Amino acid sequence: MYKYLLHLGDNALILSQRLGEWCGHGPVLEQDIALTNIALDLLGQARMLLTYAGELEGQGRNEDDIAYFRDAHAFRNVLLVEQPNGDWAHTLARQFFFDAYNYHHCQALLAGADERLTGIAEKAFKEITYHLRYSSEWVIRLGDGTDLSRQKMQAAVDDLWMFTGELTTPNDTDRAAAEAGYGVDLLKIKPLWEARVRAVLQEATLQIPDNAWMQSGGKDGRHTEHLGFILAEMQHLQRTYPGQKW
Repeated sequence: MYKYLLHLGDNALILSQRLGEWCGHGPVLEQDIALTNIALDLLGQARMLLTYAGELEGQGRNEDDIAYFRDAHAFRNVLLVEQPNGDWAHTLARQFFFDAYNYHHCQALLAGADERLTGIAEKAFKEITYHLRYSSEWVIRLGDGTDLSRQKMQAAVDDLWMFTGELTTPNDTDRAAAEAGYGVDLLKIKPLWEARVRAVLQEATLQIPDNAWMQSGGKDGRHTEHLGFILAEMQHLQRTYPGQKW
């Protein structure tokens, strides 16, 4: 279960770091604050998941130790969440693809066998529901907007599509979690994710890419070069001055 919690916690942690890069740089103040709030929501979810992981590991590590003192190969997040922000369209397309997965995944966790993990899912579900509504609305707004906004959103969808397959493709950790009853059967939520993505992209007048080849490996510790740069910034202070607190 430790590896499964790492996977879920790392997804939230790394995407939170990516969204945090927008703080002070959003296109307008309202959206700057909105993305910062989503980043904080995800960080809170990461803390709950990684705290639980540390307790199960039994080596005296808390959520900060797990977040700040692992190298890239020890992270288990999907490749999608570590992709660069790019422009506003790329950020919102990445967010929408993950939110659609996270919504159905969290919903399924509510019926899981582990009471602690179910409790975390209950706390996170309202936040995740808002995240999905927010990102869906932006995909539709840009896709069904001006010629330029549609062009940018279609380009973002096309660029990020190859990272979406990993979301609903189970690895050994996913399969073990589902068989044990505390995790989610990704093959059951895959059609739910596909249907939601299809519906939103259709309303946004965007085309689903016909590229069926998908990148993978993040869940097993094989990452793109982008994760290393995220960790270099995120972990710098704790690795330079271990144990420091605000």
